[in-house]
Amino acid sequence: MIGRSPRGGSAATWSGLAVCALALTGLVANALPVPTDPGPVRAGAAAEPDPYCSPGSDAADTAARAAHTRVADPGADAAEGVEVTPEQAAEYEDQLREALVPLRGHELAPPYTVPVVVHVISAEDGRGDVSDRRIQEQVDVLDQAYRGEYALGSEGTDTGFRFELADVTRNADDAWFRDFNRYRDTIRSRLRQGGPETLNIYTTELESGLLGYSTFPQDYPDKPSQDGVVIAHDTLPGGERDRFNEGHTGTHEVGHWLGLFHTFQNGCRSPGDYVDDTPYEREAAAGCPKGRDSCPDLPGEDPVTNFMNYSDDACMTHFTQGQTRRMIEHWVAFRGGDARV
Repeated sequence: MIGRSPRGGSAATWSGLAVCALALTGLVANALPVPTDPGPVRAGAAAEPDPYCSPGSDAADTAARAAHTRVADPGADAAEGVEVTPEQAAEYEDQLREALVPLRGHELAPPYTVPVVVHVISAEDGRGDVSDRRIQEQVDVLDQAYRGEYALGSEGTDTGFRFELADVTRNADDAWFRDFNRYRDTIRSRLRQGGPETLNIYTTELESGLLGYSTFPQDYPDKPSQDGVVIAHDTLPGGERDRFNEGHTGTHEVGHWLGLFHTFQNGCRSPGDYVDDTPYEREAAAGCPKGRDSCPDLPGEDPVTNFMNYSDDACMTHFTQGQTRRMIEHWVAFRGGDARV
């Protein structure tokens, strides 16, 4: 919903924990928030207000609201409902490195196109029934973001990933819509299409403060039917979620689906988010703070505008070359991409 990585317990027990919505946690495909405040926060957002925002600013207000949001499900497995710990992130990393051993000496290349299947879960009165136009706009946002078209100057890169809408399914069900997380395993098992290479996106109503969540590639072998991304319907382009309605909740969550952690994974401590060209960041950004440097003893200012942060949609602009390499590695290792001699 939702950086850098997973939580306690073996990776096999995590049902795809990548929660990270735009108020995303970005890591736990099974995380649930316990909302105490209506403000939007990506699943797995910062646990405390951002001291680097100016008091009274919009960013400071957003950070304050985020401080009250937690991803938690008291009734769920103990491995669910919390952000990925450093130990869990390291376990995901070990799985990746092990999967890449047979591919040493090969050129790793991203796919030309990722097929996208969107499952619209709406209420019987039509709430949440997003139009075909907005669905296509969301896919277009993904395509543009991963092409590097939102980047400013030389900050970003073309990841090589492309996205193409393959199918749309629609289910009007009040119970599913009102409480998606309660029924999510059943919903995804019934609706999911394709193999590990197919991006399944579920749009629905999510609890206050939660924008979306995603599974990680490493979760697919154990629970293939649960693989995919869940996003709040009002975060699609043109939605009603203030500051988070330009489609970058989807961009962020798909980053998790392709193996990326949050930029603030592990805080100021090595190995950070396991990407060399994203500066260390002590905690998630909120709003769009300028010149923020939460790890002043380490090189670079915080990657506030990176898609894997928690900044407002309008502030998010790019992935880095290091993140691109990491997504390609995950694609080849776990989603059936090409490896050429």
